[in-house]
Formats: sequence, C-alpha cells, structure tokens
Amino acid sequence: MRALNAILVSLLIYAPLAAQKEKPEPLTEGQQDQIAEAGIDPVARVTLYVKFIDDHSDTIKGLITRAHTEARIRRLNGELQSFSALVDELGDNLDVYSERKADIRRALKPLTEGLTRWQQTLHGLPSEPGFEVSLKDALDSVGDLSDQAKQISADQDAYFKAHPDEKGQDRYEPK
Repeated sequence: MRALNAILVSLLIYAPLAAQKEKPEPLTEGQQDQIAEAGIDPVARVTLYVKFIDDHSDTIKGLITRAHTEARIRRLNGELQSFSALVDELGDNLDVYSERKADIRRALKPLTEGLTRWQQTLHGLPSEPGFEVSLKDALDSVGDLSDQAKQISADQDAYFKAHPDEKGQDRYEPK
C-alpha cells in the first residue's frame, strides 16, 4: 500500500512538471542586462528592442538561402518563435508607455522602418512544413505591432500638440 501511495504522489508531482514546456528566452543575458540598464527610459528601451528584433530578422534572412534540412527548419522555427516573442514584448512595452503618456515619438520612426524590414524578411520566407505556424504567428505579431505603432503615433502627435509643455517626458504626471 505504501508503494502504491508513493507512486501516486510521484505521479501527481511529476505530471504538472512534465506538462510545463520550457520556453526559450528570446534575449541573451547581455541583452537582458541592456534592457535592465535602460530602466524606465522608454525611448532607450524601444530602441534596444528594435535592435534585438533586427538581429533575429537578420538571422532569419540568413537561413532563407541555406540548404533545406531538418536542422534549418528547427532553427528557423526557433528564431521565428523568439522573433514573435520579442515583437509581442515590444508591443506590451508600447502599451505601457502609451498609457502613461510617455513621449516615445523619437523611437517610433526607427520602429516603423524596422517593421517594414521585418515584414519584407518574413514575406521572403518560403512556406515550408515545420515552421509555417511560427511564420504565421510572426506575420500576425508584426502586423499587430504595425497597427499599434500607427495608432500610438497618431495619439502621441495629438496629445503633445494639445500639451506642448509635456514633450519629452517619460511618463504622465498630474499637475
């Protein structure tokens, strides 16, 4: 009976652990440190995210012309997942900065240019079995971020036109 209880307890402990998938971190430790060092400076953080997403985009672009092997497909799938995770994380940051009325207009131009490059890279990928879901997710993420950036740009232009004394701020502070 004790052995049966021990087995059941082991299964109850192991089952949730096995169900959790280990998600790879899209940023290296050095990149995480750079984001942490940027602190709450919204322009610096957005600029860093654009740079890191560019790095993933360049890697994806470099994998397009490689021989069609299983290793390439796995690598592309992983890069696309990391790319999407970073794009989504940047979108989350933009939401926060937008809500607190941080002046991020300076960072929106490089972001918009990056979005164009990223869409070109993703559209240049052939649809192949093994990473088509990750490619669709990446395209959706970039499309959503593009829409979000356009909306934030329009909102920011209107807000700072109405509140010129708040230009260049990191966050809204009631007066």
